[in-house]
Formats: sequence, C-alpha cells, structure tokens
Amino acid sequence: MIGLYAFCAPLPLVSSGMPTFLLEARRIDNADCRSGLGGSAKEGVGPATISSYGVLWVRLASWDAFLMSLIQRQTLVANLRAMPVGRPVVDFLDYLTIEAGLSGNTILAYGRDLKEFLSFCNDQGVTEIGGIDVYRVQMYLGEMVQRDKSENSAKRALVAIRMFLRFAKLRGLVEEDGSEILESPKVWQRLPTVCNKQQVLKLLQAPSPEEPFYLRDRALLELLYATGVRASEVAGLKTTDLNLDIGYLRCFGKGNKERVVPLGKVAIAAILEYLRDLRPKLVRSRSESFLLLSRTGRPLSRIEVWRLVKKYALRAGMPRKITVHTLRHCFATHLLSGGADLRSVQEMLGHVDIGTTQIYTHVDHERLRRIHKKFHPRP
Repeated sequence: MIGLYAFCAPLPLVSSGMPTFLLEARRIDNADCRSGLGGSAKEGVGPATISSYGVLWVRLASWDAFLMSLIQRQTLVANLRAMPVGRPVVDFLDYLTIEAGLSGNTILAYGRDLKEFLSFCNDQGVTEIGGIDVYRVQMYLGEMVQRDKSENSAKRALVAIRMFLRFAKLRGLVEEDGSEILESPKVWQRLPTVCNKQQVLKLLQAPSPEEPFYLRDRALLELLYATGVRASEVAGLKTTDLNLDIGYLRCFGKGNKERVVPLGKVAIAAILEYLRDLRPKLVRSRSESFLLLSRTGRPLSRIEVWRLVKKYALRAGMPRKITVHTLRHCFATHLLSGGADLRSVQEMLGHVDIGTTQIYTHVDHERLRRIHKKFHPRP
C-alpha cells in the first residue's frame, strides 16, 4: 500500500525465475504495520505478499528500479500528507493499488495529478474535502488550459479527480461526487507516427558489428519490430518467457495482463546469436533470468531501451520523434497492410478495446488508396 515505510536491508532468497528479496516493511506513518507496497514486475516491483508478521516479500526485476520507484512513492506520499486534503488521496491510491490492480506508473501519475489539483484548491482557500465541487474542478481544468497543458493531460487529470471523488462518496466523505456532470474534454485523436518498411529496415541495420553490444542491440530492435511489445514489456522479459523452438514469447502488459505473441525467423535468429555469443558474458547471478542485460549485468530498464532506439533511429537518419512506441505502431500497421485481421492484431498488441487498434486502419495510406480506387465510382 502507498505509505511511508522503513525497510531493513534486502535479504536475497533463492527462487525460481525472478530474483526475490525478503524485506521487513514497517509502516512509520501509522501504528498499524500490516501494510505493504504495490506495483508491477515490469517496473521493478513485483507482486507483493504481506505475512501476518509484517514481513513483505517483493519480487524485484532490479533493486535500483525498486529503490527509484520507492523514492518516488515516498516523496509523493510525504507531499500529499502535508496538504489539508491529502490523507484521503493517499487512501485512494492505496485503493487503486490493492483493489483496482492498476500499474505503479498509472498510480503515480494519478497521484501527481491529484497533488496538483489539491494545490490549486488550497490556493482557492479549499482546505476540506467537502469544499471540492464541480465548479472548482471546472475552474482547475480551465487553469490547465491557460498553462498550455495538453488535452491528454487534462483528460487524465479529470479521470483521476472523478475517480477520487467517487471514492470519497463511497467512503462517506462527500455527499455528491458530481461525476455525472463532469464530462471528459474532447481530445482529437492523432494518428500515430509510422515508418515505411524501408525506413524500419534501415533502423534494424543501424547497429554496427564493430560495437561491443551489437548482438544485444540487434536482438532488441528485431524483437520490438517482430512483436510490437512496449518498452516496459521488453525490459521485463525473461529467458523463460521465450519459446524459440515453436516461435513465440509471453509478456505481461498493462495491468499485468499476460499475452502470447508469435516471433518471426529473423528475430529468433538474432536472439539465438545474442544468447549464444554475448549474454553469457554479461549475466550475473542476480540477473540470470532476464533476457536483455546491460554492461554491468543488470536487466535493461525501459529508459535504457528507449535511449537505444533513439540512438539507432538518429543513426539511421530517421526523425527525432521516433521512439520505441513507433516500432509498435509500425508492427501493427504493417500487419494490417499485409492482410492481417483486426482482432488478431488487437490480441498481439494487448489492447482491451478494439477501437484502440482500429486507428491503425487509418494510418496505412496505401491501403486506403487501394480501397478508394476499387470502390469509388470516380476513382
């Protein structure tokens, strides 16, 4: 749960797959010490189990990532508790962690949004949760527009506020939450950036065989384009998540949802070469189960994955806005242009709503041109 904790030194334990540490977590902002810490494995904090003795078992992808996540959470909680209406927000974030099962990144984002909203309310003289009403929320959204905040930022902030007010009503903290009145701002649906197949080929060929991590980086790029996985998903991959004989991988997406994605022959060949010739030189006992390793033997973080893609995109002469997610967009668009059905692409991307996948049908301009030429009465 979200809160202030004192931890003893991590005690490494022998387990299957992911490294496990035994932590004694004692909550120091509350007399009750039976609280835990939420999060997801791809962020470095795995499923946590709290024993009746107040001992917290945490499966860690990276001790460094765990500490960074912990520091961010502790800082956010400390800032919230210093605010007049902050304690109910901390309880709300606990609820999102334990009951809703949202990812740690989403919870941190909602927490930051609510902290900014509470700061605004405090400036307006609102020091009790009962003083937060629809008018105040609308004022805050207008203030976000004046600060040139993006439409997506305003939409996410409103989602966090509506969920918090609904939670407060269920807890009896407010009489009306106003969620029926508060409408999400209309957001223009922007088409994702997609590269053509020739551009993607240049990116995949950007790593140089002369570089020490050529095999790892080539395997990373081939893996991203072959599967469309997110940066956090590829960073969390373990060797046991791959079945190279059959040709598929298993990954855990948003909300820790599991899915299986096929692997092509080129990606399999690149991964096998990396596993055979480079990874044994990088592996350390603490990271032996993870697929992609850094120079020091740590699992690559999603930030490091992002930086590597940017590095090779620039080397390939591609626009600066190319990111890991661009390869995900290319994966989906090129599949659809090749004749794949929308439902299969949805499953491989891990989209809950097929409407999210459907946007890629508008990106493939050649496909749209063919349809127009075939069916329009005046092509």
